[in-house]
Amino acid sequence: MREFARVQEQALSLDSFDPIQSFPECGGIDIFIGTVRNHHEGKAVKALKYTSYTPVAEKMIREIEQQIKDKYQVSYVRVIHRIGYLEVSETAIIAIAYAAHRREAFQACEEAVERVKHEVPIWKEEFFMDGTSQYVEGCCIRKDTPVPASRAGQHVHQPDHENCTHAHTHE
Repeated sequence: MREFARVQEQALSLDSFDPIQSFPECGGIDIFIGTVRNHHEGKAVKALKYTSYTPVAEKMIREIEQQIKDKYQVSYVRVIHRIGYLEVSETAIIAIAYAAHRREAFQACEEAVERVKHEVPIWKEEFFMDGTSQYVEGCCIRKDTPVPASRAGQHVHQPDHENCTHAHTHE
């Protein structure tokens, strides 16, 4: 099996993954490719910047892959996530699953993406065309802990990692 970093600063490629020919027992392949879109909640997006705590992110992605492989009894699950500054249309994440049947491949790939996006310490900051930016919910940025209006434009840190909230405004 090919070995590669799950968190990468260079452009992502499907060439990183093991080919389906290495898994003759598999008849289903599911691939998710997430790219930077040009809008978010009605605002025009200029670019994104992903940052991570890479040693932990690498370990967590590998653990998630193994857990999903075991849960769905699939032969292969891999996820790679880009960090750094990404322009609109650049690839931010690729997830792939090989399974005997399509249903398991779909389920494994979807869960891999969701878990990486919501559990792994990779943070996404969106830069808007109007010059503002904000961190987007994900690892420790959740909808259920909004930034109080009186603290907008500041970093807000709460002691519990699960409830950490960030917001930035650049003028």
